[in-house]
Amino acid sequence: MIRLNKYISQSGVCSRRRAELYITDKEVKINDKVVFEQGVMVDETKDIVTVQGKKIALVKKKMYVMLNKPEGYVTTSIEQFDRPCVIDLIKEEERVFAIGRLDMETEGLLLLTNDGDFANKLMHPSEKINKVYIAKVTGNITDQTITQLKKGVDIDGYTTAPAMVEKLGKDQLKITIHEGKNRQVRKMCAAVGLNVTHLQRTKIGNLELGNLKLGKYKLIKSYEIKNLFKFI
Repeated sequence: MIRLNKYISQSGVCSRRRAELYITDKEVKINDKVVFEQGVMVDETKDIVTVQGKKIALVKKKMYVMLNKPEGYVTTSIEQFDRPCVIDLIKEEERVFAIGRLDMETEGLLLLTNDGDFANKLMHPSEKINKVYIAKVTGNITDQTITQLKKGVDIDGYTTAPAMVEKLGKDQLKITIHEGKNRQVRKMCAAVGLNVTHLQRTKIGNLELGNLKLGKYKLIKSYEIKNLFKFI
């Protein structure tokens, strides 16, 4: 027996947290019966589980993917508005989902997997895994601006953790953070009077985008990411 949210995440549909939302929204069925309570158990040997009408099953092979996400693509696993989705770029038999998110206008390094436990570890705040972004901005980049970003700024009533910030040119910043708030880098820059016109994530932990072409992906072996997470 396995908890329903874990069953969904280990079926390559989404993270465990997102699975809980599907359950709350009454979009999950077990044996054709709608389930809307957390903590329900699934017998993986005989129960039939569907999410938004699609039958799911536990993955046979764990998969880890590094994608160079283009602008204009959303990271949701199930897209309701017919927008281009990163899942459409992955041509593998196993279903995967994006770990975390990059907003639609941002490009760069995105990790995908069908391993729910892996995704939960990566997204947990205690891991504090650094993510590096290159931001092209308009506005005046001053020493004071950089100092403010380094110390932390207020975004939506939340003060960001200290960041590493480096000026790469008159209109470009390299920003390293370990948090993952919605559109965080864009909001941080806006808080100090800068407007981001182009944003790319180039690194997560020890994984770098390198020469991976835009819109392309590669499979990552477990030994390649063993230093990224303590549990691997």
